[in-house]
Formats: sequence, structure tokens, C-alpha cells
Amino acid sequence: MNGTTATIGRDVGRILEALGGLMIVSIVVPLVWGEWFGALAFGVSALVPLAVGYGLHRRFAEADSPSRLHGMVVAATGWLFVGVFGSVPFLLVAWGVHLGLPTGLEGTPTLSAFRDPLNAVFESMSGFTGTGLTMTDNEKVLPRTLQWWRTFSEWIGGVGVIVLTTAILARPGSGSLTLYESEARSEKIHPSIVSTVRTIWWIFILFTFVSILALFAAGMPIWGAINHAMTGLATGGFSITDNSIATYDSALIDAVLIPIMLLGSIAFPVHYLILQGDLRNIYEDLQTRWVFIYMSLGSALLWAFLYVGPYDSPLSALRYGGFQFVSAATCTGFQTAVDATNVALGAWPAQAQLLVAFGMFVGGAAGSTVGGIKLIRGLTLIKGIRYQIGDVFYPDSAVRRLDIDDRRLTEAEANREFVEAAIIAVLWTTFLVVGTVLLLVILPAEEFSLANAFFEVASAQGNVGLSSGITGPESLPALGKISFLGHMWIGRLEIIPVLVAARTLLSRGGMYQ
Repeated sequence: MNGTTATIGRDVGRILEALGGLMIVSIVVPLVWGEWFGALAFGVSALVPLAVGYGLHRRFAEADSPSRLHGMVVAATGWLFVGVFGSVPFLLVAWGVHLGLPTGLEGTPTLSAFRDPLNAVFESMSGFTGTGLTMTDNEKVLPRTLQWWRTFSEWIGGVGVIVLTTAILARPGSGSLTLYESEARSEKIHPSIVSTVRTIWWIFILFTFVSILALFAAGMPIWGAINHAMTGLATGGFSITDNSIATYDSALIDAVLIPIMLLGSIAFPVHYLILQGDLRNIYEDLQTRWVFIYMSLGSALLWAFLYVGPYDSPLSALRYGGFQFVSAATCTGFQTAVDATNVALGAWPAQAQLLVAFGMFVGGAAGSTVGGIKLIRGLTLIKGIRYQIGDVFYPDSAVRRLDIDDRRLTEAEANREFVEAAIIAVLWTTFLVVGTVLLLVILPAEEFSLANAFFEVASAQGNVGLSSGITGPESLPALGKISFLGHMWIGRLEIIPVLVAARTLLSRGGMYQ
């Protein structure tokens, strides 16, 4: 067994151990609600990742610390395994009810969908990647066990499975920084990466409790407040109701959720500085400043599209347009426009759907819980293009600098950052276009438009969860579900780690030259 395989095996094993621990902790929820079979399902489900993870961890305990290559492969394979193993509770509960075991749970068509392993893996991957697209058609009838597991998976995935693993299991000097960066993060709060991730989790837990109290005070029942605060802050978007946030039909709840989603779209180091009393970061930090500018401009433009389109009331257009753009651009995926009373999102004008899709494409700040290409990359591309064009007007002997946020980059550094941002944007767009074409091929042309297909793929790849009506256990063909699994996976890890893992696998299998 070579050193590369040993290092990857050990660290993937640690991730699986953490997943098994999450399942053990979750046993408390079905016990509280009297769903004993749910507790049994979590216990049995935990045995598999715990056994596999412990075996890998012990077998390769003395492996070398991970390099950048190792970190990317660990991130890609770890997230893939978490999605697969995380599907087991869905399968066990659904099959237990179907087989007539004395579960005490009620069988429904919604629950029956999870007897299909592909649907169960889809739901699990959607949860852990913070996407929120779902194979359920009525979340309200799911047992509390599965409602919790969907919510908990998004809450954990919002910050990151590797971040959690590092916070719990890592030791200083164990290559934690490499793994942390492989999960599409770079900013540190403290010199120690372990201290950084633990601080991130304390901030996240604090904000979660504040969000729960705010939603409960706004009139949301406590179980709904717990679940929606967790998925809203994690910008995941899973709901426990059949029509997402539209079920409550409350402008006050909509208004409370907007700042919760915005909290999730701001980088954790900025949160830390603000909590320390340095309020200047709200407007001095480049990404944070643009979070508010971008959300405000997008909401205003979407309001205009909706007011001259399906809504005849400016207040209705503002309420639904503002909420949906923030939900999309923060990559949360809560929906308030779902039925005939407020015009379903899939029936919005094409320009409105494309604007929401653009919001999903960009996302929020790097270092937060959002998906998309991230604001800093969009700003780097804009500044980089202006920098490259401006270069024509300077003599060859000129020494130029590019300012991004509080960093002054040399010409070589500026070119490197511009190229990196451009590569991510090009790859993101390429996968988006390929996914859209595939979806158009496999879907009935008379039922869904190009705007619908583009919107749905952007939602999956941006880890958003808004739907134009395509995603569902029956409406989305199996090939589409597999495609969306790939989009959610690469979207969460920003593509490069998945491509690196694929090349590593093909190379070591003798298939790549």
C-alpha cells in the first residue's frame, strides 16, 4: 500500500468516524418524539461509517500528513462517501415501514420514495452539500426522524464536514490546514487552524440559537423554528413543510429570514471581528460590502421584472421578489412563490428566472456557508479584466499593482489570481451548460422550457435548492438525478478537487496517461 493511498485512507476514515458520531447524536431526536424505530435506524446506520472509518483510521494511523493533492482527493472522496453513507437512515426507515415492521411510523407515498436508493442518496447529498433540492413532494408527512436528519445534514454541511472533523478529531501539526483549504476555504481567524475551526463552530452555534428565537418570536412553531433556523443559517433551504416558507404565508417570518440568510452569506472571519466589536468590517470588508450592494440591486431588478409581469401589486412584487433573490443569491433555496396565489416560481417570466439563476451563479462571500463561484471571484474577474485592458496604456517599464480588498498584489500575483478566478468561472459555466443540454434532452420539451432547465441546473450546481418544478421522485428521470448528484458534489467543492480526484483515480488505475 503506497503512501498516497494510506494518507487518503486515514483522513477519509476520520471523516466517516465523524459522520457516525453525528448519527449517534441524532438518536436523541426520535427518542424525544417517541419514534423508537428512528432511534434504531440511526444506531444501525452509524455502525457502517464507524466501522469503515475506524478500520481505515487505525490501519493507516502512521500515514504521512496530507499534501495539497492528498487534501483535494480526501475532500472529494470524503464528501462523496458522506453523501452515500448518509442515505442509510432514509433507506432503513422507508423499508422498515414498507415491510410492516412495528415501527410506529405511518407509511406515505412521500416516505416510499426513499425505498429507491438513488432517491435516498440524492436526498443525503442534497443535504450535506447544502443544496436543498428534494425527492419529497410533501415534507410535512415525513417522520420527525427524517425531518431532523435532513436539517442536521444541511447544518453540518453548511460549515463543512472536514471543518467539523478538524474541530473534533484533529491535532496540531496533523496537516489540518491542508484539509481545511481543500474544502474551498482559506481565511483563518487564529494562527492555529484547529482554533480557527472551533471558533467558527462557536459562532455558528450562537447564531443558530439567536435565529431560532427570532423565528419563534415571529410566530413560527418551535419545531419549525429549529429546523428553518438551522437550514436558513446554513443556507441550505430544506423545509419541514409542503410549500417551504410559503406555508406560513407571513410577511413577518419572511422579513426575519432575510437577515438569517444574509448572516450565512458573510465570511466567518468577518463575523468574528464584528463580534469582537470591530463594526467597521460591515462596510470596509470588500465581500461584506458587496453582499449588501449585490443583494439590494438584484432584489430591486427582480422587483421590476415581477411588477411589470405576473404581479399587479408593487408590495407583492417586492415581498416575493426581494425574498427570492436573497434566497437565491445566498444559495439558501427557501421558496415563498410556489402556488397560484403568489405565482409559482417556475411560471415567472424568463428574464426573472434567469436573474434568479444569475444570483445562484455568483453566490455570497467566500469563507461563508454559500455556494456559487463566490463574490470575491466575481470581483476579481471584473478588476482583473479592467487591469488587463489598462495594461495596454502603460509602458513596459511601468510597475503596476492590483488592489483587492486590503491586499496590494504585484503583477505576477494579480495575474495568478485572475487566472484562478477565470478557471473556476469557465469550468462552472461549462458544467452548467452541459447539464442544461442533458436535462433538455431527457425531459419532455412540451413541459419545461430552456429557462426552466437552466434554472434547475444552476440551482443544483450552486447548492441552492430553488426549483422550477423539475426536481422530484417522479418528474426527474434517473439520469437527471445522477447528473444532479454530480452538480451538487462539484458545486460544493468548487469543481477542482473533484477533477483532481478523478485524475488521480484514473492515473493510478492505469487508465490515464
